[in-house]
Amino acid sequence: MSEIIDIHRATPHSALDADAVRAAYKRWARVYDAVFGGVSAWGRRRAVAEVNRLPGTRVLEVGVGTGLALPHYTADKRITGIDLSAEMLDLARARVREDRIANVDRLLELDAESTGFADASFDIAVAMFVASVVPNPRRLLDEMRRVVRPGGHILFVNHFAAERGPRWWVERALAPASRALGWHPDFSVGALFTEAERDAATLTSVPPAGLFTLAHLPN
Repeated sequence: MSEIIDIHRATPHSALDADAVRAAYKRWARVYDAVFGGVSAWGRRRAVAEVNRLPGTRVLEVGVGTGLALPHYTADKRITGIDLSAEMLDLARARVREDRIANVDRLLELDAESTGFADASFDIAVAMFVASVVPNPRRLLDEMRRVVRPGGHILFVNHFAAERGPRWWVERALAPASRALGWHPDFSVGALFTEAERDAATLTSVPPAGLFTLAHLPN
């Protein structure tokens, strides 16, 4: 059985704006799969497996990136993917063409904090390794809650900062490099969820070594 995470305190993180995200992922786009694809594979597979298990067909993947998760959705799920990086989206579109993925409806260059979709447009929204990238994580969650129908589901896979121990020191030492990295090494679960939302969510550690967490929040 997967370990259930109990994370309590919020920690501040340094500012990261949309331009910094775009610049970082323009640099990373061509090597993203090789550098990050392996270590993130477990988390993506777990998140997609959860999406596939849940009722509803209309799925929003926030921060679709190069489309690493797209081949793993079941055929009944209709996927809309969004990302802030045009370069990453170009690679995702190429993946859809080359792998002949038939259930991807749209891949759009949009701001995850203000998508422009109508209220309750989706049954499920999933964000994989995105919460620690966006400038305002709370706005991201609010937007996901808005575009998912009542009774739907919101999922995150993300790295959350350790509360103590050697990793705590490493993550905080890396924090000033947030703009160059394009993500927050010191990102805390409290930066995303209020206390009530954290209580309502199921947080489950995923490999490798519990470095990432799958968060499932009913809407």
